[in-house]
Amino acid sequence: MPVSTPKRPRIAVLADSDTRWKWGALTADRIAPGPSMETAPQEGAQVRPCLDGFLLRGRATPTPRQLEEVGVRADSLREVTAVEFLRAMTEESYDLLVLSLVGGGVQAMLHGLKHAWQDRTARPVVVTGYVGVVYEKLADGLLLRHGADLVLANSRQDADRFRAVYEGVGADASAVTEVALPFLGGAPYEGEHDPCTVVFAAQPSVPESRRDRTYLLNRLVQHARRHPEREVLLKLRSKPGEHTTHIEELPYQKLVQRLDPPANFRLVYGNMGEVLDRTDLLVTVSSTAALESLHRRIPTVVLTDLGIRESLGNHHFVGSGCLASWDQLDAGHRPVPDEEWVSRQGVAADGSYDSAFDAARKRIAGLLDRPGGLPPLTPYYTPVTAPGYLPGILARHHLGPDGAPLPGAPAADKDPGPVRQIVRRAARGAYRHGVQRVAPVIRRMGEL
Repeated sequence: MPVSTPKRPRIAVLADSDTRWKWGALTADRIAPGPSMETAPQEGAQVRPCLDGFLLRGRATPTPRQLEEVGVRADSLREVTAVEFLRAMTEESYDLLVLSLVGGGVQAMLHGLKHAWQDRTARPVVVTGYVGVVYEKLADGLLLRHGADLVLANSRQDADRFRAVYEGVGADASAVTEVALPFLGGAPYEGEHDPCTVVFAAQPSVPESRRDRTYLLNRLVQHARRHPEREVLLKLRSKPGEHTTHIEELPYQKLVQRLDPPANFRLVYGNMGEVLDRTDLLVTVSSTAALESLHRRIPTVVLTDLGIRESLGNHHFVGSGCLASWDQLDAGHRPVPDEEWVSRQGVAADGSYDSAFDAARKRIAGLLDRPGGLPPLTPYYTPVTAPGYLPGILARHHLGPDGAPLPGAPAADKDPGPVRQIVRRAARGAYRHGVQRVAPVIRRMGEL
């Protein structure tokens, strides 16, 4: 009797920025359910999941260049409104759905999906989580994500904190599942390159002020001048006019135009993993790149020059052993990470990374095999528990209090025509111009 061909598991990922697309797609790949089939496949057979990507239309919708830089491939990828996405979820059948959105977007989709699937006996397993380090709005962000079948925590520390928040408000905490950051990997650090390479991982919104960003840039350029034998790289997330997860009003590319950096100083883009392949010292304020670097055991520094503050996010690294200032670095200091702290952060530098997603895969397999299918989604926030908060979140995505699309919600039955595409690009460009040029001017005028 011939062996049946395994059916490819189907996964959908909804993301609202380049970073969240990267997290969502890589997470989907790591937690993908096993193949669905009538009989077992041949021993050793591998079945790649079918991945459909959906990009939620908004200010941070990634450009083709940003998607190319992320390096994650999908079987299909299209831009949608919230209502268009919900319609697609009623027309297509998936095994797994990853919601890689800001908290309000997750909450809106959970209510929208609950309404869209109310007459269905089967639905995909719904998963959500955080792109990186959770250092602000812990309760707010978590409760907006409550209702998914799995809420992924990127470390043991986060898993403990997530459960404490849910249990503290009387919400079911069973969805919290410990994993690790999905984009860790790469070859372990084996010693200094020639030339020695120092990389500063910039962030779009940390720090925010011109003074602080100019200070960091000046110190980086000064380091390059002090060490002409080194290659000093400023790793940037986006080019001017592009948006990422956070708004960047003062791009470093513009600030550096006022300086005269030495020849060994360069701006670089591209995949962070490829940059780390040649890095000997990773410096940042609080970027998740620090965790990628620590995973490879690359010397890593979290700067204290601007203080250790919640608004900067570097308070998350208290106890890491990685906190230091530019003065210390210029003097030759190299921090030694605290192994216990690193272990609790899901960095898995001890080689346990390969098994970090086993628990999630096991839970998903159990949910897919659940007799009678999965129960309706049950978010903590409802018109009863949050009548003054939830309706506004849903309305932003053109959904009513019950999760149903509001009359007149933008949901086209076909791809936008040329005129609509031009208008949309113009509107997005105007928004970005307002953020990066008009808003700073208005803010400075207000300070006069």
